[in-house]
Amino acid sequence: MGQHNQFEPGWEVPNDGEYVEVGEHPDSGNLHDPKRVMLRKGDRFPRTSNPNRKWTRVKSGQ
Repeated sequence: MGQHNQFEPGWEVPNDGEYVEVGEHPDSGNLHDPKRVMLRKGDRFPRTSNPNRKWTRVKSGQ
């Protein structure tokens, strides 16, 4: 079973880290002023700015 790299609001956070909103389409990386949040494992993902967005973990160095 593979790991998710995009997460829905309300899902449980799998790992500590910084997460950022992404668009629903893979080519939509140019969101203007996306939300960024620091979350801990076991927290729940908050709502996004737009219901078509999801959360993804920020990799080190971004």
